[in-house]
Amino acid sequence: MRNWSLQALLSGLHDDIQQRLAPVRTVFSHPGTKSDASEAVWLELLQKYLPMRYQAASAHVVDSTGAFSDQIDVVVFDRQYSPFIFHYQGETVVPAESVYAVFEAKQAINAEQVAYAQRKVQSVRKLHRTSLPIPHAGGVYQAKPLQHIIGGLLTFESDWNPGLGDSLKSALAAGSEEGRLDLGCIAAHGLFKCDGIGCVTTAPMGRAATAFLFELIARLQEKATVPMIDVGAYAKWLDVEVPASAV
Repeated sequence: MRNWSLQALLSGLHDDIQQRLAPVRTVFSHPGTKSDASEAVWLELLQKYLPMRYQAASAHVVDSTGAFSDQIDVVVFDRQYSPFIFHYQGETVVPAESVYAVFEAKQAINAEQVAYAQRKVQSVRKLHRTSLPIPHAGGVYQAKPLQHIIGGLLTFESDWNPGLGDSLKSALAAGSEEGRLDLGCIAAHGLFKCDGIGCVTTAPMGRAATAFLFELIARLQEKATVPMIDVGAYAKWLDVEVPASAV
């Protein structure tokens, strides 16, 4: 009979992530290739372990006004209640109402990458989101208030020494509230968590990737479901006027 150990299972999950992230820095020389390889590792983690109602993908986010976000390395979005996700020329496009969280995935964290991630997160949060009243058997629920989209940064290591020190906290504190990074994982060091007051860092017994996964799932559970999307607001883009020269 196998002697199971929950501690060993949780440690093994982190070790698997770290062992796959570590060679990326030395094996690949091109920065874009490194970034793509890191992104793939984090996406596989989320695709494998998040509940089925969520999906994780590299994507752009679009709103009903026709505005698009920047390309985002990791978008965690609803797949149970969202009526449409676009796939076009190998790219995924997700409606803004469906998004729970967005992350950038890089090899190492530093001030430049923090600022870059903040701009990417801001490009999603500034998009317009609809929310309709929700019909049910006994009547209609009020439209759900728009919830905060989690933003963050995922890396293997830190360019700072110490990796979770004041330099990290100073970089996280810079920038606008709309671009604030709420949650991040530096696999070789630990986690950071930020709110409107400040940032804290933790080094969870050298098992940062597992701790990040649990923290993200807990935050997603708090959010419950995404708002009811106004499909009509998107459908209006089907009404295309024919130019007079074509009549």
